[in-house]
Amino acid sequence: MLGPESDGRRPTQGERGPGYPGEPMDKYQVLYQLNPGALGVNLVVEEMETKVKRVIKQVECMDDHQASQALEELMPLLKLRHAHISVYRELFITWNGEISSLYLCLVMEFNKLSFQEVIEDKRKAKEIIDSKWMQNVLGQVLDALEYLHHLDIIHRNLKPSNIILVSSDHCKLQDLSSNVLMTNKAKWNIRAEEDPFHKSWMAPEALNFSFSQKSDIWSLGCIILDMTSCSFMDSTEAMYLRKSLRQSPGSLETVLKTMEEKQIPDAETFGNLLPGMLQIDPSDRITIKDVVHITFLSGSFKSSCISLTLYRETVPASITDMLLEGNVASILEVMQNFSGWPEVQFRAMKRLLKMPADQLGLPWRPELVEVVVTTMQLHDRVLDIQLCACSLLLHLLGQAMVHHPEAKALCNQAITSAVLSALWSYPEEESLLVLVYSLLAITTTQESQSESESVSEELQNAGLLEHILEHLNSSLESRDVCVSGLGLLWALLLDGIIVNKAPLEKVPDLISQVLATYPADGEMAEASCGVFWLLSLLGCIKEQQFEQVVALLLQSIRLCQNRVLLVNNAYRGLASLVEVSELAAFKVVVQEEGGSGLSLIKETYQLHKDDPEVVENVGMLLVHLASYEEILPELVSSSMKALVQEIKERFTSSLELVSYAEKVLLRLEAATSPSPPGREAAQP
Repeated sequence: MLGPESDGRRPTQGERGPGYPGEPMDKYQVLYQLNPGALGVNLVVEEMETKVKRVIKQVECMDDHQASQALEELMPLLKLRHAHISVYRELFITWNGEISSLYLCLVMEFNKLSFQEVIEDKRKAKEIIDSKWMQNVLGQVLDALEYLHHLDIIHRNLKPSNIILVSSDHCKLQDLSSNVLMTNKAKWNIRAEEDPFHKSWMAPEALNFSFSQKSDIWSLGCIILDMTSCSFMDSTEAMYLRKSLRQSPGSLETVLKTMEEKQIPDAETFGNLLPGMLQIDPSDRITIKDVVHITFLSGSFKSSCISLTLYRETVPASITDMLLEGNVASILEVMQNFSGWPEVQFRAMKRLLKMPADQLGLPWRPELVEVVVTTMQLHDRVLDIQLCACSLLLHLLGQAMVHHPEAKALCNQAITSAVLSALWSYPEEESLLVLVYSLLAITTTQESQSESESVSEELQNAGLLEHILEHLNSSLESRDVCVSGLGLLWALLLDGIIVNKAPLEKVPDLISQVLATYPADGEMAEASCGVFWLLSLLGCIKEQQFEQVVALLLQSIRLCQNRVLLVNNAYRGLASLVEVSELAAFKVVVQEEGGSGLSLIKETYQLHKDDPEVVENVGMLLVHLASYEEILPELVSSSMKALVQEIKERFTSSLELVSYAEKVLLRLEAATSPSPPGREAAQP
């Protein structure tokens, strides 16, 4: 997005401060400043609306032209989709009137840890980085860099602090830069004088502002060298080594020999790899595919991330189709034999999606689910595979629930982990979002009580509640996101174990917006009523929101009285609110444009009089309404006594319903019985 000065007009000094109304920075609160980067200042901020932390890199620009050029060059990066690349959340230009400076702001994902912290911690302890961990994360970095180079995108600013750790074993490249910013000689010279470490990762030619894919290879070589030598070199020694390699490649041999002597894991592989990456002449440097070949194909490295298709020819579609003509067992065999070919996996899952339930072996086929989940993990960088796999899992779970609802589906940790990983890899991909929300809602509710609580708590700790609320707020125009988001929210709230209730305070207002956007959507109303009911039980609806929520619940019942689940949850929600608030009770009985809630109760009873569950929820609401003296006259005038008497006579076998009816009748009889003699005379 362009900032307010994108029309080319620059405000005069003092005309606008750094936070003038309407500026994109207004929606962020600055928490603190990180160490300045090579190009600008890094601010840790919090989004006012979502309370999500971000990092904003503020790059001071010489003029409007440079800022616009950089913005134009960086905009395509917003469309990148890769599990191990952290894309910019937002780009904008802003003006700081206090110092008369124009800034390009790059909004990035916030994470506390990066490769830099890992290296420094190991360096202080003089410890070797775990070999298995390094193989895994290096595979992720190579996969991401190969993806960028395949798209002719150069990172330009690759260094340990720009490889963030999303979790202990999941890293992402971030802070991709543009040519126009990286060739700002004046800014580079200033930064180099302030902190020589910044430029020590750069290739020799990059110091002269010439960038290519080979420049990234040099920087990655420096990172690998730093990670492998951190147990025996301090940070200053490592910096001078990186700088010396630009003039004297021979110094690398000494370090590689030391690595062998100190028995650094995989020293032989690094000895074969680093000399090719750290060649002074870019034309002599190896490519990213060469790096993959040396480490993961010729060497002993292992990583689930590296796509072996880099060195395999595509299987022709005609051959794939012929291989996939058999039954489920033969298709699974093909998927396992061709696990490294994403195009085979994709076509196989499309074929499975078209199969009828009886051929798939439903209600459940564990080996099929296992192969699908494995495919998702092996090809986490291929969005089409993630989409198709989630569609297939949703189909399998849906069919199992329809044909055998009493059977507990094997919704194990592997499924939850795989779909959650897909969500974090592509958090803005709406089509995937809908599938993942739907899948997680099913897996959460299909577990046993104790397992469900554990899964719900795990998902909440992973930030899923905040993710749902963020997308309900930002994706109102997407009906499917809203419906699936509310469905998952209901599933997470169902066990009543809430890690942090603070984010839930926004939900009633969000649902109000959703229902206003889709006023005649029964499915949306049904999902909303379920969430309202659970929020009322958890005490997450504020007193000032009671009237609004009651009105929305009554509106939903009027809209879809034929939807039993909606009706049950709506009456449960109303009963829960009326129990704690007389204001909510008055909102139910007051006569409004759509009629009073009491007339609606009569309609509901007549429509669902043979459904004990609906009648029980109606009875529970009447009990709470009758507990208020001021409400009793409304119940009497609405002839509720006859309805309650009928409930008592029709449901004699239900102790709960009989109890509700008797309580209401006692209150109504007390309200209509004559006052004791002399009571009226005693009143003023």
